[in-house]
Amino acid sequence: MKTMDTERLGEASVASESRKVQGVLLGDPEIMTTYIAAFEETAPHIHLALPEDIADPEAVTFALAWYPPEDAFGAYPNLRLLSSIAAGVNGILDNPSLPGDVPLMRIAGDSQAQMMAGFVTWHVMWHHRRFGDYLAHQRLAHWERLPKRYAHEIRIGLLGAGKMGSATARALKALDYDVAIYSRSGRNLPEGVTGFRGAEGLGQLAARSDILINLLPLTPETRGILNAELFSRLPSGAVLIHVGRGEHLVEADLLAALDSGQLSAASLDVFAIEPLPTDHVFWHHDRIVVTPHDACDSTPTQVAQEVAEAITRLGDGQLPISVVDRHAGY
Repeated sequence: MKTMDTERLGEASVASESRKVQGVLLGDPEIMTTYIAAFEETAPHIHLALPEDIADPEAVTFALAWYPPEDAFGAYPNLRLLSSIAAGVNGILDNPSLPGDVPLMRIAGDSQAQMMAGFVTWHVMWHHRRFGDYLAHQRLAHWERLPKRYAHEIRIGLLGAGKMGSATARALKALDYDVAIYSRSGRNLPEGVTGFRGAEGLGQLAARSDILINLLPLTPETRGILNAELFSRLPSGAVLIHVGRGEHLVEADLLAALDSGQLSAASLDVFAIEPLPTDHVFWHHDRIVVTPHDACDSTPTQVAQEVAEAITRLGDGQLPISVVDRHAGY
C-alpha cells in the first residue's frame, strides 16, 4: 500500500515531467546534436531531439535551428519559441515553412560581443601598425622601422550599432581611436561616438573612415552594401574589415578596389560560399587576411542559458530579450 509521502513524490514527479519542454533540432545533425549535452546539463527541463527521434510532433513547443530544411517547421503545429544558435538569423527568416506568429530569438550575449570586439580590435591594430609588413620584413631578414600614426589619428567607421558594434566601438575608443557608427536609427550610441544614419549618413561615414568595419545584419537593404560605390567614397588607401555576412560583399568590387589602390588591404571573416573554396583568389591575395568565419561564437552552454531564460520570460508573459524584429531582419 502506498504511503501519503510516496503518493506526493509520484505526483511531484508527474508535475515535473509535465513542465519539461520538448524541443526539436532543425539543421545539420552534425552541428545540432552538439547542443544536446549542454541543454541536459544547463537546462535539463528542455529536452532536445532530432526530428527522427520525436515521437509526438504535436508535443514540440521549441525549435533550435541553423539553416533548417525548407519544410522543417511544418511538422510542429504547437511551437511557442524558435531560436537560432548564433546572432545570425537570415538562414531561418528565409525559410518558407517558418511560422509567422512564433517569437524568434537570436543568441546575443555579452561574452559573444566581447569576443567580437577583441577580434576586430586585433585586425584594426594589424593594419594600423602594419604588422603584415613587419612579417614580410622578417622573412627577408630586413630591419626597418616603419612610420607610425597615433591611434587618435586613425578614423574608424563602424557599420552597425547593435550589441557587437557597441562593444567594438567601446574597445576601440578605449585605445584612443576616432570612432563613428552608421546605424538605422543613429541613436543610442556609446559615449563619445559620432552617429550617422540614412543614405547620406552612410556616405558621410565612409568619407571619414580610414578603416571601415562591417558588423551589419543581413537584410534586403544591406545585401551587397560593400560595393564599388561605397568603396569609392572611402579615403584613398582605406582598409576594410568585414565580419558581418558574406552576402554583404560584392567580391569583384573589392578586388577592383584593391587593384586600383582605393583600398590598401582587407580582413575578411565571412564569405558568400563557406567554406571558402580552395581555389578562391582571396586565399592567396597578398593584401587580404582570411579567417574561417571565426570572429566570435556562442558556446552550446551559452545557447542553453539564453534559451532557458527566454522560456522563463515566455512563461511570465514576456518576450525574449533578444527577440528578432522580423520586419527589420534582426
